[in-house]
Amino acid sequence: MTLFRSVLKKVQTTPDPPIAVHPSTAEEVAAALKRASDRRESVVIRGAGTKIDWARPAAQVDVMLDMRRLNRVLAHEHGDLTATIEAGATLRDVNQALARHRQWLPLDPPFADEATIGGILATNDSGPLRHRYGTPRDLVIGIQLATTDGVLAKAGGRVVKNVAGYDLSKLVTGSFGSLAAIVSATFKLSPIPSASKTMVVSIQDGARLADAIGIVMASQLEPIAFELQIRRSTQRPQSPPRTDFSADSASSAFNVLLRFASLAAAVDAQIATASAALKGCATAIDVLEGDPEQAAWHDHARRVWNADAAVVRASWLPANVTTVLAELEQLTAGAGRSSAAGQQGSATCEMIGRAGVGAGLIRLDTDEAAQANAIQQLRTSASFGNVVLVRGSPALKARVDVWGSHGDRQLLFASLKRALDPNGVLNAGRGPL
Repeated sequence: MTLFRSVLKKVQTTPDPPIAVHPSTAEEVAAALKRASDRRESVVIRGAGTKIDWARPAAQVDVMLDMRRLNRVLAHEHGDLTATIEAGATLRDVNQALARHRQWLPLDPPFADEATIGGILATNDSGPLRHRYGTPRDLVIGIQLATTDGVLAKAGGRVVKNVAGYDLSKLVTGSFGSLAAIVSATFKLSPIPSASKTMVVSIQDGARLADAIGIVMASQLEPIAFELQIRRSTQRPQSPPRTDFSADSASSAFNVLLRFASLAAAVDAQIATASAALKGCATAIDVLEGDPEQAAWHDHARRVWNADAAVVRASWLPANVTTVLAELEQLTAGAGRSSAAGQQGSATCEMIGRAGVGAGLIRLDTDEAAQANAIQQLRTSASFGNVVLVRGSPALKARVDVWGSHGDRQLLFASLKRALDPNGVLNAGRGPL
């Protein structure tokens, strides 16, 4: 009898795997959400799963709502430069379809090839193109949502200038699926540039990096991407810093990437102007186009994700880049000290980000205790704001809250959650709401 009770208790406490639901229409999405809400079943909405390990660890998940069957471009008004796209379509497939009319949706979040439209909106995730085109929240102009009471709601429209309804698209963008399911969205598009070139500017120290950023921001240059790469490590370098113009720029501690895309003559003129302006700050300037340029941006996008380490999203004032560099130096030195043994260990702190916007990703490659200390240090720093743990181990997420404090916004967030998800079934506690 004792053995039977032990086995029964184990069976009762082992969570059942979630039920997978694969809707193929907006009505099926709404019906699935209403059914789950009526039964008080926890629902997680997913697309390609590129960010399924982001945010807080999920609590009990009863239903996994897989949106990948909703993968069509519903309308492409190429004369108006807009398109309406279902949530399960991948960004790669969407841009292949839009390219038939020499147009594109200029977004490049991490894992852009696999990411779905719904997932990109739900996380408001962006990449280097944010410098010119903004975030998903800036590009979405209309949306269709399914709510937990089984209602399909629309806001916005299919033209750039519209005032139709409440701006629900901005509200749900970045909510991590905590308020409603995104069924489809309408975006403003851009023409595909006819030519593109990228400058990789290698810089020897932080002071010259700050000078280079200031020069570009004060100029008439119009890059579509303006990125920085910073690598700080407590490990002893294996070779001396490079000083020649022909060496591989990936070995530098500081790099600036400037991408210009327009007519070929305009691109060449911008490259020449930028090269003349930055030559006093640079140890090397390389100009890339074609396949080497695409490879450089692919490597840049994967840079902080290649190692199995914590990744933090943060913001800063572009004018304060010198202070930011000093903070990263202290962060790396502190993370290099083992919290368990009090001994000096190895630690790498790598940052990529939008130099002109002041937002990016920081990889903390050290042990979990040091990662937790570094995140707390970032959150108490006057140099950084909006510090979110994007990727981390379960043990790290148990030490620090992924989202941090919402301050006086918490009451507003809670009110929105009660209004749109009164039974609290969406997202299993993963998101900020």
